[in-house]
Amino acid sequence: MSSHKISFNTAVAIVVANMIGTGVFTSIGFQVIGIQSAFAIVLLWVIGGVMALCGALVYGEVGAAFPQSGGEYNYLSKLYHPVVGFLSGWVSSTVGFAAPVALASMALGKYVNSVFTDINPTTIALVVVLIITSIHATHIKMGAAFQRYATLFKIVFVSLFIICGFIYAKPTHVISFMPDSNSFQDVFANAAFAISLFWVSYSYSGWNAAAYITGEIENPQKNLPKSLLVGTLLVSVLYVLLNMLFLYSTPVADLKGQVEIGHISATHIFGAQMGNVMSMVISLLLVSSISAMVLAGPRVISSIGADVKALNFFATKNKYSVPYVAVIFQSVISIVLILTAQFNQVLELIGFTLTLFTTLTVFGVFILRTRIKKQEARIKHEEANIKNLTISIQQVDYKRYQTWGYPVTPILFLLINGWILYYGFTSKPESSLYGLLIVLAGLPIYFLGRKKAESTPL
Repeated sequence: MSSHKISFNTAVAIVVANMIGTGVFTSIGFQVIGIQSAFAIVLLWVIGGVMALCGALVYGEVGAAFPQSGGEYNYLSKLYHPVVGFLSGWVSSTVGFAAPVALASMALGKYVNSVFTDINPTTIALVVVLIITSIHATHIKMGAAFQRYATLFKIVFVSLFIICGFIYAKPTHVISFMPDSNSFQDVFANAAFAISLFWVSYSYSGWNAAAYITGEIENPQKNLPKSLLVGTLLVSVLYVLLNMLFLYSTPVADLKGQVEIGHISATHIFGAQMGNVMSMVISLLLVSSISAMVLAGPRVISSIGADVKALNFFATKNKYSVPYVAVIFQSVISIVLILTAQFNQVLELIGFTLTLFTTLTVFGVFILRTRIKKQEARIKHEEANIKNLTISIQQVDYKRYQTWGYPVTPILFLLINGWILYYGFTSKPESSLYGLLIVLAGLPIYFLGRKKAESTPL
């Protein structure tokens, strides 16, 4: 294996680290306000996991067909048109990763400040970003090792929290996870269930993280699908068990409207002092999330730089094949967002568009299969030269990995994501429209970059 390649274990770590953030430790407090059934709440997280798994399965097939880094930028450029891919990459490379990095860093700073009140949370956020940036901008092997160990700590802690929680919890309330007539009413006749599903889907975001570093993964046509599936499945199981533990250990009345669910649950299980310790440890889990986004995000703009001559400097790599200019660029944006505290507004604006590009990618699997069938027909009837085809059958290695459950898997994902897009646009039309404007702002850059490339003499 090349020392400059990312292993399967690191790819899984990137998926897990991107997915497990603060969302699972905060959102149930708002879900129990409108949903009374424990079965319905657990079902929320099961549905969210199913959607993420469906997406991961499809991305595995598309990623195996186009084994280069860049995620949606790479896929949409080849499946639809380069301008569609560029607009996706424009959003991801400018704020799609930088804003979540800023948000997670500030959240970590606030956690630390709640225990050590003399420390400025903004200072902590900046220091964390600078340290992690220095690691990932230097050496890919060192960055990959840091990511693996940080994510291993996260998985071990969450697993121990779940196991010890169920062992030591002494609930003072009666809770049942079995369905009854009220459960089905909560699911099918309760608007709160649909609204909560919208936010649960965001807690599962990050299941496609390994797709952004495809070109740097060892044997990507085999390891990308496996890493997406294993990482997403692992997080889905942990999410369901965590929320069952929250409901089992803590009375619903103590959860309603609360944000610090992890702290509240830990206090009920282990006592006030240990609850504070657990709260501090939960904050440290954000380190691996920040690291994963600093590792994966710059690969998008690096891929754009490799394709668009006007932005070629973003593809600059050091002797260890690290796109350090892109890494530094993304972190500079994160620092600006931390200092101006604009990341919440940015995330709200781009949430709709990021979901849109994910939906287009999953739909692209139908385009990919149609294209493959046409090429197979050309080979069979015209005996064409495979090397001259748009997509080589040998390059695609199409028989190695195909989406399990096709076409049900992508259709199920598209139905759920379609509903999320509809809800996002109808509930926040202004934010969605502004998000689309941010996307369209990339058009002048695309055409100017292409014009410059066309005018450059060979």
